[in-house]
Order: sequence, then structure tokens, then C-alpha cells
Amino acid sequence: MLGSLIRSIASLPANVRSTRLREQEAAKNNPHMMDALGVNKRQGQVLAIKARWISLVVIAILLPFINPNWDVLYFEALLVAFALLGWAQLKAAQVGQSRMELVLILLDLVLLTIIGILPNPLFEQIWPSAMQYRFENFPYFYVILAGATLAYSWRTLIAIGTWTSVIWLLGLVGIIFFGRTDPQLTEDIGQAIASYPLMLDVIDPNNVLVGVRIQEVVVFLIVAAILALNGWRNNQWMMKQASSERERENLARYFPPNIVDELADQDHPFDNIRLQPVAVLFADIVGFTRMAEQGNPEKVVEFLRKYHQLLETAVFENHGTLDKFLGDGIMATFGSPVIGPQDAANALQCVRDMVKSIDRWNAKRVEDGEAPVMLSIGVHYGDVILGDIGSERRLEFATLGDTVNVAARLEELTRSLGTQVIVSDELIEANKICEAGNDNYQLDNFTNVGSKILKGRESEIGIWKMQGL
Repeated sequence: MLGSLIRSIASLPANVRSTRLREQEAAKNNPHMMDALGVNKRQGQVLAIKARWISLVVIAILLPFINPNWDVLYFEALLVAFALLGWAQLKAAQVGQSRMELVLILLDLVLLTIIGILPNPLFEQIWPSAMQYRFENFPYFYVILAGATLAYSWRTLIAIGTWTSVIWLLGLVGIIFFGRTDPQLTEDIGQAIASYPLMLDVIDPNNVLVGVRIQEVVVFLIVAAILALNGWRNNQWMMKQASSERERENLARYFPPNIVDELADQDHPFDNIRLQPVAVLFADIVGFTRMAEQGNPEKVVEFLRKYHQLLETAVFENHGTLDKFLGDGIMATFGSPVIGPQDAANALQCVRDMVKSIDRWNAKRVEDGEAPVMLSIGVHYGDVILGDIGSERRLEFATLGDTVNVAARLEELTRSLGTQVIVSDELIEANKICEAGNDNYQLDNFTNVGSKILKGRESEIGIWKMQGL
């Protein structure tokens, strides 16, 4: 048992370092975590400096009552020094390890130790150095420790506990070997209380009370460790919150903001597999394979990023869900995962916005001497299956069913019909329901071209094509 405890203590520095490295790696890979750490650090440092100054004011008022003599001015001046050190720590504050902050914290502890073990230079009476411990100055270290919990990491709290213990014990050793003593005082007091020999150890002015000093640092270390543990716990919670923000941002890559908010408020939004009507949109680039073969990889990727950005914007601005990127194409849905009253109308408007965006981009490309982009879009409306698919190791929220296949076939059909956009009768009918009561409603730019049999289907499907904008 004792051996295990000793090994745990011996491995503590290595564990602290490895934990710090893991947290730094996690923070580096998650911008939300860095932002959270930065905000927490700044707010904590401001609170710490305010708490320090308030504490110093309270102590400054208290000191004259404890020591109603002129030599109290020495301690009042030192309080100003502590206030300036706090201000310097605020200026040096930064996320991560800062050597300047650590140096300033160390100065805090050294200065307080000097106050605790060295006599006041304004005090005229000369007595044994051990008498300094009779003023019980050690509790003031708790003020520094408490302020540190507001501004510093759990690792810094451990450092403060360790440094305080080492510095205080070094001061004790210095007093024992180099402090001023007055053996005559001990002898005189011993004679006065000869009948009570045990009392001499307690009231002897030359006795530094080593046991009491060790007790001070041990208790301080325990308190620092408990506060550090609480700081570590809070840090883990903050990291989880930052991870939640990253997950929320990842959702925003697929869903518009209003749906992200709704999904974030649900405990298990994708648990129930369901059948519901959805508008499914496929968009693709005609001739992209040839374009990719002729271009260098950097330009191809840059081209796709711009293209995807334009289509993504159109989807999100019309309350759609970006289901997936398909190389040079995308699949988007309207009414997934949440059904809305304007899903079909939103899908049609998204088509118009996509065409307009690509037309503007093409105008710029032609000016720059580049070939225009030929966009093809297919949209169908009908029931789809929604739910998670995959294994326990990797899940994906999927949109499945005949409606998806039909939308993909409609997009392919645009090439043989020589048009950019083809939509189904079902989408048009659903759009009419969306626009019921709208006197200005009209299917501008869409023309009914009859029924077609799509690849892989036996029954015909009524289709409409867009003439242009």
C-alpha cells in the first residue's frame, strides 16, 4: 500500500506533463477549445486581479488594528508591491504556459516568505528570529492560492503548492542555521516555568516549532491538491463543452442554422427510423471528368471548393440540408430531418439560386479566359427513409429510397434533353400546395415536357425542364 502510494507520488510529474501535452494537442485540433480557454483565461485573470485588490484593501485596513504602530507602514508598502505584481500578472496573462507569469507568481511567494520570516526593518526591538513565526503569517499564502484558482490551470495550482512548501521550508532552514538567537531568554523562561517543562517548547522565543511549520506546508499542499483536482475537473468539463461546440459546427456543415438549433436541443434526433416526404436534389457538373484530367490537382481542388461553396450557400439560404458531396456533385434535401410547410417551394427556389450563382461565376470565368461550367440539376419529391446506417464504429445519417434514385436519374436526364434542370411532377404539385393562395404564383421558366421512363424504372414519370432565367 505504502509502496503504491510512493510510486504514485513519484510518477506525478510525468503524469502532469503527459496530461498537459494531451490537452494542448486537443486544443490545437479544436479552435473552439482554444477560444474557450482564451475566454476563460482572460475572465479568470480579471476576476483574480479584482479579488486580489479587494483582499489587499481589506488587509490594509485590518493591519493597523493588529499592529497600531508606525512600523505597520512597512507592511502597507508591501501591500502596494503585491498590488503591482497582480497588475503585472494580468498584463502577462496568456493561454498556455507563460514563463513570465510563472516568474511573477514565484515573486509573490518569495516576497510573502520574506515578510513571514524576516523582521520588520522599522521595528526597533531586537529579538530572536524564531519570534517571526509567532505572528502566524503563513495563512496569507491561502489568499494567493485562492486567487490563483480564478486565473490559472490546475497544473499551476500544483506548482504554487509545491513552490510555497519548498520556499517556506528553505526559509525555516535558514532561520534554524543562520537566524538570530538569544539563549539567555530561553534559560530565563525555563527557570520561570520550571514546574512546567513541556510549556517551554511552546513559548520558547528561540524555538521555530519545526513540527508546526511542517504541518503548515502539508496542509497547504493538501488544499492546493484538492483545488487543483477541482480545477482539472472544471477543465475537463470545459473541454467537453468545446467539443460540443465543435460537434455543433460540424452539424452546421450539413444543416442550416435553424435545423442545427433544433437538433442540438434534442437528445436523440436520429434514433427513430422514419418515412417522410422530402424534396431530394442532385447537382452535378457536365464534363467534369475531362476537366479534371486536363487540370493540375491544385486547380481542380480550388475549382471544386468554389463550386461547392456556391451550391452550399444556395442550399442553406433556402433551408435545405446538405446531405453529402459527391465528387463534383452534391445531394441536398428539403424536409430532412424536419418537415417544413415550404419544402418543395424551397427546393425550387434553391434551383433558381444555384443557376444564377453559376451563371455569375461563369461570367467571371469567361472574363478570366476560363471555360464556363455546365451545371445539371435533378429534383424529385416523395417519401424517403431517414435514419442512421453503419456500424457501432461509424454511423451516418442517411436518406434512402426510390425518391433519391429518381432525383439522381432526373439529373442524368438533363444531358439527353439539353437542359440544366429537370424536376418531377410530384415536386411541382407539392410546390403548388406550398404556394396555395399566392396570387402571384407561377411556374416561371419551367415547362412540362410530358412523361419519361427513367433508367431502372418501369413506370413513366412526368417531368418539367427549366428553360433559363
